[in-house]
Amino acid sequence: MDTTPDTPAIEPRPGFATRGVVITPPDLTLDWPERARRAGLTTIALHPFPRNVTEFIQSHEGELFLDTCRELGLHVEYELHAMADLLPRALFDKHPDFFRMNDDGQRAPDANLCVHSTGALEHVTANAVQVARVLRPSTGRYYFWGDDGLPWCRCPKCRAFSDSDQALLLENALVRALTAFDERAQLAHLAYVNTLPPPASVTPEPRVFLEFAPIHRKFDVPLNHPGSIENKNHLDLLDANLKVFPAETAQVLEYWLDCSLFSKWKEPHVKLPWSESVLNADLAVYGARGIRHITTFAVYLDAHYLKTHGEPPIASYGQALARWRPL
Repeated sequence: MDTTPDTPAIEPRPGFATRGVVITPPDLTLDWPERARRAGLTTIALHPFPRNVTEFIQSHEGELFLDTCRELGLHVEYELHAMADLLPRALFDKHPDFFRMNDDGQRAPDANLCVHSTGALEHVTANAVQVARVLRPSTGRYYFWGDDGLPWCRCPKCRAFSDSDQALLLENALVRALTAFDERAQLAHLAYVNTLPPPASVTPEPRVFLEFAPIHRKFDVPLNHPGSIENKNHLDLLDANLKVFPAETAQVLEYWLDCSLFSKWKEPHVKLPWSESVLNADLAVYGARGIRHITTFAVYLDAHYLKTHGEPPIASYGQALARWRPL
């Protein structure tokens, strides 16, 4: 008779190392850390700008948020449209050369910077390190994005470089500065709107990882749906980027839970058009490419949403990510 005690079954590790959400401080009227933990998520990232996220993190409420996430074993990151804060527009009068040249050949403080300006790069990288001293992600993964979908520089030195190449030139400088401050530092290259095409003239530093954000895709069908030209174009661009950046560090930033997008960033906030079948199909698409970091915007999923529309599908999202395994 076999008297060997039963060995407890070992639960296989989830296929996705990062299972996250990106929210704003006002969304924390919903008990996000507790809900994220119950849903099996790993990571909450705060958004949108360094100034407002720093103000929140340095507040009593921010300290409680960080303490709660630590107690629950959740990572905290910061996904930021950063350039307007890292290169304040007030510098334009003294240093117009720091700023981008527009298509009319005029320097303008309207977006991003001139990446061939040594002074601009020094200013941006120094400010990024100062922000990182307050907003230090528990994962070592930093997100200092360009201005939201806005153009880069068209000066004689920059115009030969695409917006994606210019973004990467800046990111390479940023990751070098961040690594000197935080030896674990990695930095996202955001493939989004005008930076969706892969860089062609600049090679990423090893610690720069891809973050793919397909905001203009169709959300009512999977990314690989044969009848959607928009989605096919996005998938082709993802594959092109994965020839430049390694899949194992790449992150997808999706919009499955982004009530702000579906509400067109204004009130009234609509009920989220949730489709678990689209989510599952998309996870298969991303996972098959070796991507192991997945997150989604979940902005406007707050206490008001709960009262107006009922329970948001946070648990369904988390369970789908936790279930997925590579074939």
